[in-house]
Amino acid sequence: MVLWIILAALTAAVAAILILPFARAAKTASADRAGEVAVYRDQLAELDRDRAQGLIEPQEAEYARAEIGRRLLAAAAAGEGKEIAAPKARKYALATTVVTLVPPLVGLCLYLALGNPGLPDQPLEARLANPGNNVALLVAKAERHLAENPNDGAGWDLLAPIYFRSMRLGDAEMAYRNAIRILGPSPVRLAGLGETLVASNDGIVTEDARSAFEQAVKLDPDNPRSRFYVGLGFEQAGRAAEARAQFETIAKGSPADAPWMQLVNQHIVKNGGTIATGQDTAQAPGNPSQAPGNPSQADVAAAANMSQGDRQAMIRGMVESLAERLKQDPNNLEGWVRLVRSYSVLGDKSSAEEALKSGLKQFPSSGELVALANEMGITVEGVAQ
Repeated sequence: MVLWIILAALTAAVAAILILPFARAAKTASADRAGEVAVYRDQLAELDRDRAQGLIEPQEAEYARAEIGRRLLAAAAAGEGKEIAAPKARKYALATTVVTLVPPLVGLCLYLALGNPGLPDQPLEARLANPGNNVALLVAKAERHLAENPNDGAGWDLLAPIYFRSMRLGDAEMAYRNAIRILGPSPVRLAGLGETLVASNDGIVTEDARSAFEQAVKLDPDNPRSRFYVGLGFEQAGRAAEARAQFETIAKGSPADAPWMQLVNQHIVKNGGTIATGQDTAQAPGNPSQAPGNPSQADVAAAANMSQGDRQAMIRGMVESLAERLKQDPNNLEGWVRLVRSYSVLGDKSSAEEALKSGLKQFPSSGELVALANEMGITVEGVAQ
């Protein structure tokens, strides 16, 4: 209530300041003109006295009377003009009053009708006590808890992936390291730390990141994701033989229809190896040759007899089919990587860039996509070259 009284008083003061000059100006103008007319009349009376006493020649008296009369008429005419203009000044004053008072009154009425003036303040303490589904408040609550209990490993373990998904990479690295220090290393924590370091370095697998992935592989040799990053680190360091060994190990331990097989094979070939078929080479619905965008054996045979233009058209059709499937089911990291590479092979850099942007929207922290952007020289927002 006190706030409303203060606001009302301020509004009234501003209105008075804006309106007062109009009234004051009208009164001052009228008073000035009336005094001027009275002075000229006194001068005429004094002139008549001087003429009667012989103090001024009759001809000079007439000249002086004519001049005083002219000034008197001018002052009287100006006074009438001010009187005529007074209603206009009053109109301006009325308009100023309306403009000054009506908007605050309308705003007050709308707030009382639509707002909630009785709602009590909700300070940070109260919001943290009941954050609901507000992720930012949940994170703030966890951060406050960890500030008071820095050795709560479970808290750091919970916050680390949240920080990572929010691209707070420095905080994510700190959280993963604290969780590892307190709770001990695990494949998930080590892989999370490694991916955070890769994302922080624009897709480059640093020595520190590769060391984390190698520890994760020792704890879980069947984890293809960590092993892939180990191979990628060797590849980026120019250690092709070691990189190929890692990718071949992934291929040997993966089913033939694993979604990452094409990506792994690309890296095997890039490092001097030959395409692997995985554990199951039979032509079944799950075989990678039947995956979206991959040719079957019949397609390969048919392509051998095609002209260059027809072969490119067939490849373009398979790539477009893959793109359409990713629109319907975008939660497929390997599919986005394959699509970007396919467009790049076709020489369609603009489509490759669009696919990369779409993939990064789904997987903003993907080291593979970031590394792919650097490798192909594709510039997209948020990806450094």
